[in-house]
Amino acid sequence: MGKFSFTQDLGIDLGTANTLVYTKGKGVIVREPSVVAKNNSTGEIEAVGSDARNMIGRTPGNISVVRPMRDGVIADYDTTASMMKYYIRLAQKNRSAFAKKPNVMVCVPSGITMVEERAVIDATKQAGAKEAFPIAEPFAAAIGAGLPVWEPTGSMIVDIGGGTTEVAVISLGGIVTSQSIRTAGDDMDDSIIQYIRKKYSLMIGERSAESIKMDIGSASPSVEDEEMDIRGRDLLTGLPKTITISSKEIAGALSDTVASIIESVKNTLEKTPPELSADVMDRGIVLSGGGALLKHLDDVLSEETKMPVFVADAPLDSVAIGTGKALEYIDHFKSHPNISTRSSMY
Repeated sequence: MGKFSFTQDLGIDLGTANTLVYTKGKGVIVREPSVVAKNNSTGEIEAVGSDARNMIGRTPGNISVVRPMRDGVIADYDTTASMMKYYIRLAQKNRSAFAKKPNVMVCVPSGITMVEERAVIDATKQAGAKEAFPIAEPFAAAIGAGLPVWEPTGSMIVDIGGGTTEVAVISLGGIVTSQSIRTAGDDMDDSIIQYIRKKYSLMIGERSAESIKMDIGSASPSVEDEEMDIRGRDLLTGLPKTITISSKEIAGALSDTVASIIESVKNTLEKTPPELSADVMDRGIVLSGGGALLKHLDDVLSEETKMPVFVADAPLDSVAIGTGKALEYIDHFKSHPNISTRSSMY
């Protein structure tokens, strides 16, 4: 495989919750929420990324804050293209005016359809890429987590993002077996919102739910109990109200989502050839993505599968790093532009 050395080329983790951009030699240089604020009257983009995220729940009627990616795929094509264009420009803000358009390696869920994959490629080109090359998300995560993906040994990665959980067993540069489920971090947030609404008649927003998950969220109710004060709107009186909630309650609220992730891991292991299963049992399962940071998820998964489970060194950046490192093999993508990413990287 030929190596590709131009530093202007980019690897993009186009996620439901966050978008990360990687460039060779510099690492992850853009890390922003996948959020866009639009003016409903003019259709113009008012803000992108962190600035747009800070507007959630605080905008006047003429501005809408949207997340153009849902469940790992494009829900709003034009807005996604505009968002990517902004991030590509941000990543190249110091480049020469005469620099060529970058080639872009962009990740897609392993369970994506051909139509959805084409939408990602077209949006990336519309955003300013010379060529766009899709790479299966779990494969990119495995590269970024430092797993020996090119060797004849089984490696298992569980990438828990905002919209999808990707589980895959990888060997000899390809995905041997995988499962992609649209249950991940966003579902955890929604479960917290619904639990608090049902038990306390209190309405909280997405950002509050995410803060609760990050501060006291846990996959296991049997560990230490933490408490947190949360504010919201009382559904009975319509007035602001503060309550105290415990980590055990949140663990209970997240139990169904955690169970779905564990089930997808078990289903993937059941479909794995015996030789590779033995490798996974020896080497363990690696967690990546924002969901990997949920407290005690590794312990619960290890208990359920009877295998060692490790969290990647930089779980939030694993996919972006892997996507960027895959740029080194871009010549292979150029010579095989029509090969699907769903069963293998190539």
